[in-house]
This record gives sequence, C-alpha cells and structure tokens, in this order.
Amino acid sequence: MEITKKLGNFERVYGTSPVYLQRAAIIAVVSFVFFLSMMIAFSIRQNIGYFLLASAFLIIQLFTLFGWITQRKNELKFYENGFVYRKNTCFWHEIKSVNSKTESGMMSGKKINFEIIKTNGEKIVLTEAIYRVEEVIEQIKKNKKSLDKV
Repeated sequence: MEITKKLGNFERVYGTSPVYLQRAAIIAVVSFVFFLSMMIAFSIRQNIGYFLLASAFLIIQLFTLFGWITQRKNELKFYENGFVYRKNTCFWHEIKSVNSKTESGMMSGKKINFEIIKTNGEKIVLTEAIYRVEEVIEQIKKNKKSLDKV
C-alpha cells in the first residue's frame, strides 16, 4: 500500500492481449468437444483407447484453463511516478535502459520482447502477451526522457 502511495496517482492498466485469451479459449472449447466425443465413443464401443484419448483431452483442457486463469491476472499498471508489473515495481528514475529483443522460432514466427533494465541491475521483461506492448514501451521511454531532461 505504501509503495502505491509513492507511485502517485493511478493512470492506466494494460492487461493480457485478447489474441492470447482467444487462443486459450479456442483450445479449451475444442479439447472439451473432443473429450465429450471420446467419452461418447467409449460408452458406445467400450474400447479403452477412447477412454485414454478422453483423458488426454481432459488434461489438455485443464492445463489450458489453468494457464488462461493465471494469464488473466497478468497486468501492467501505470502510475504517475512508475509502474507495477507482476511483483516488480519500477519508478521512472530507476530505469537505466529499455531494449527490444526479437526472437524467431520455427513454429511461432517473430516474437518481440522488451527488456527494461533498472539502475540496480534488475531486469523486467515485457512480452507480446501484454495488450499494446509497443504503446507501453513508448510511454515508458517518454516518461524516462522527461525525467532525464530535469
């Protein structure tokens, strides 16, 4: 509570990107449909293979829903004097540099990660999972520059 008083007035919150939430929702729905169809096939055919497939789809659905719930709590909160991301608190004057890293994978294509390095060496990594992450980085750079001028 005392840290948020030092951060100043609340300005804005950036949540999880809808793209990531939609992907998780689609996987959860599809795995549930396959789970139900395999359970129906198991009840009709009495073959253990259908039961094993149903169990696998149930596990996929449970992991997806767990990831979806934990990802929804992923918020970046902007305040007058800094921001809070997960368990990291950062004041504007603590920012040493902001770097962008582009990672490319065979299946996922290009991923852009932004690394915020604080003066004490601590790193905060912002990923594309945050809605409008480019806008967030521009705002951080703008706030950092306005403090550098003073």
